Amino acid sequence: MSPDHEQRYDRPDPIDPAPEAGGAHPRLRLRDKAFDRTTPLVMGIVNRTPDSFYDHGATWDQERALARVDQLITDGADIIDIGGVKAGAGDPVDADEESRRTVGFIAAIRERHPAVVISIDTWRAPVARQACAAGADLINDAWGGYDPAMADVAAEFDAALVCTHTGGLEPRTDRFVASYDDVVADAISATTALADRALTAGVARESIIIDPAHDFGKTTLNSLEVTRRLGELVATGWPVLVSVSNKDFLGETLDLPTDQRVPATLAATAICAFLGAQIHRVHQVAEVRQVVDLVASVRGERPPAKIIRGIGD
Repeated sequence: MSPDHEQRYDRPDPIDPAPEAGGAHPRLRLRDKAFDRTTPLVMGIVNRTPDSFYDHGATWDQERALARVDQLITDGADIIDIGGVKAGAGDPVDADEESRRTVGFIAAIRERHPAVVISIDTWRAPVARQACAAGADLINDAWGGYDPAMADVAAEFDAALVCTHTGGLEPRTDRFVASYDDVVADAISATTALADRALTAGVARESIIIDPAHDFGKTTLNSLEVTRRLGELVATGWPVLVSVSNKDFLGETLDLPTDQRVPATLAATAICAFLGAQIHRVHQVAEVRQVVDLVASVRGERPPAKIIRGIGD
């Protein structure tokens, strides 16, 4: 058998790419790291909170949190997402406390892993500013531009920015809005408006991302519809981030508790990846890495790691 089998792989025609809508850029840039738009990226979650819905404070201790970062990178994470406040209702956390939980930790990650992309999950511009100064490359503004100064911070530090749809809810409030005429149209309108606002503030076009935000301001039926019609968000031309990992819409759909939602997470991730989502914010990095790489190969955007079966001499 010839040793050059892998070189004989004929790349198929890929799935039709998103149109160049919205002035989309052919590359995604996260501060000083650039990626092709067809490269799937896995964002590993590290919660610097004592009350996360998923891990219940497993990475509250800094040494345990750093060990998790190490493991996520080993497992294939491209981005590490650091959050200092539980997304849902809970004990009040002011900006100073949120900064104490995240900023020094981000600096420690940057020293330990100079090449990894670091994301700060916050809705507060002052926290984002400190995080970017400490080494964050990406601002994951999970509450839809609640602080209008967030885009200014991203522009100031040449950081990337996630523009999120939450149905107009305030941070950490009731996350259900059932009155949409068309939830996907609303998500497109809101996220692209935030993207335009970011452009006006000076954020680089190639550093703007949109996120429909499953479960945030959405019922289970809303989140299922967003998943089914995700290609419409991809068709805006902006890179799309999804965060479906262990979410309640999966639990309600299949009547599963939080700790039994991994297979559903992987299924939803595969659907979103096939429909064109580029960034996947997840807890199970190793498993999702395999899912999104396989989907990229099915889409014709990634050659198999090796090709032996069915190839002649």
